[in-house]
This record gives sequence, structure tokens and C-alpha cells, in this order.
Amino acid sequence: MDTQAKRRVLCLAGPTGAGKTALAIRLATTLGCEIVNADSRQVYADFPIITAQPSAEEQAQASHHLYGFLSTEATIDVQSWMDMALGTMDNILARGRIPLLVGGTGMYFERLLHGIADIPAIDSSLHARLEDMVAKEGAPALHALLQERDPVLARRLHPNDRQRIVRGLEVAMGTAHPLSWWQQHAHRAPSCEGPLLVVNTSLAQLEPGLAARIDKMLAHGALDEAKRALARCQDPKAPGWSGIGCRELFAFLAGSLDLAAARKLWLKNTRAYAKRQITWFRGRAEAVWIGADDLDAALRAWEDFCAGRGAVPEEGHKEDSGDNG
Repeated sequence: MDTQAKRRVLCLAGPTGAGKTALAIRLATTLGCEIVNADSRQVYADFPIITAQPSAEEQAQASHHLYGFLSTEATIDVQSWMDMALGTMDNILARGRIPLLVGGTGMYFERLLHGIADIPAIDSSLHARLEDMVAKEGAPALHALLQERDPVLARRLHPNDRQRIVRGLEVAMGTAHPLSWWQQHAHRAPSCEGPLLVVNTSLAQLEPGLAARIDKMLAHGALDEAKRALARCQDPKAPGWSGIGCRELFAFLAGSLDLAAARKLWLKNTRAYAKRQITWFRGRAEAVWIGADDLDAALRAWEDFCAGRGAVPEEGHKEDSGDNG
């Protein structure tokens, strides 16, 4: 296909536990979509249960891509995910099918629909030096340094968001401007266009289900999954262990928390993450809000877009999602 043209895609987003997977499968079977993962945690192969990846039975109902392929030790950033996602979408479009992007990582949708900062290449030795610093001093110490170098970005990041803190520092130290400046002023054109469907829910509506969801994960083998992952990777700072649920079970297996305390912390962190996701998606002017069971509304939004009646995201919407699931 002509990669200079924007790819026409359907996006389905929303907070954790909102019911995206079930709706995505209904959309895929109705419209002839293939589902592409747009969640930064569901890429990790060792944690299909803990990160709520679609089950084998769910994946058998529609083609799924970019789930559970990355090792716990590996890092994924927005650009590397985009490179993989765009290649996957081109193959889907070449088959005459519709790419359906599904997930809760706001920055993935942001960059696809609004473009990405055109940042110069950075010396890999700087990245290695910062990784060494964060391993020795901890993410909060580097977050304090980021507050000096890029206060705008620092305000958006959690002090324990190691990966994005390191990225912010390497850009601030390795280029002429901080990352927040690049995101605002140096922008590539969007790669895709299409409606951004967001599951309409509130934290109060989600909360009872979040606790039940964690209990279901534990009942279905989340702890055994973490034990197997630990046998392969014992580094608590490995990117795969940084996900919610993963790090709490690591703490239990390491003996620093009992299981009840780990579950309580897991629920607390999940709730806080869902709250951040809801807040971020509420700020998207182009979002089309739909119920998790409202297939008709989702289909109408796609039909309106294809007929030229739907709102197309405008360029220049460059703030970071602050996602650190």
C-alpha cells in the first residue's frame, strides 16, 4: 500500500477492566477486523494472565497480533511499538481487512492518530549510562533530575516510571531540547486516521469488578505464572516486572510482602492506573464514548467515519498520556 497515505483504522480504547476485549471480538467478527494490541503491558510473553491478554479461546474467534511476544528483560518504547504496529496494519490492509487497535495505552493511540515527535538519534552510550544510574540510585532519584531538566514531562510521570524517566533524561541531555519541547514543536504527520472509540465508564463503576478481576487472575494461575517468570528472570528491574500485578507478585515471591498485602497493593495500584486512564481519555476531544456492550454505537461510529461524517482527529494533540501501567 502507499505508506504516505494515512491508514484507515478503528481504535478501541479505555481503562483496564472496562470490557474492551469482548467488544473488540464482536467488532472484529462483524466488520472483518484483525485485532492489534495497543497495550504496553500485554506485549510480555511471561504474563498473559496478569496483564489480561486475550485468552486462547478469545484469540481463536478473531486474528490477534502483537500479544505476548516480548521477553521480560526486553524494553519497548512508543517508536518500536509503532514500527511493529504499522507493519502489521499494512499486512492487514493488504488482505482487505480492517485493523482494529485495542488497548489502554493512551500514548499509542496519540502517536498513531496525531503523529510523533521527530527526535534526533541519541548516542546509545548515554542511554546505557542512565540505565546504570537508575539501577544504582533508583527511579525517584532520576525523576528529581528530570524535574530540573524537563519539568513539564516530570509532572506527567510517576516517580517510579523508570523507562520513561530514562527516556526523558536521555532526550534532555542528548539533544538541544527536552522531550516535552520535541513533543510540542517537532512533529511527524499522523500515520493513521479513524474513530477513537472509548469505553464509557467511571472509576466507581469499575472498582467492584477490579477486585473480582484480580481474584479471578489468582484463581486462574497468576501466581504460578509469576513463579515461572521468576525462574527465567530474577531481575526486579526488568521491564516486564514493572507492570501492575507483576511487581506486586514479585514482591510476594521475594518475601517482602505476604500474599494478602500483595493483593491489596495490586488492587490499589490498579485502581490508581484506571483513574489515570479515565482522566487521560476524558481529555481526548475526538473520543467517541460508547458502552462496553453497545456494538451498534461502535458500528455507527465506523460507518460515520467511512462516510465522512465522523470527526477526524486533528494534528497537534501532542501531550504524553502519562501511562505507566
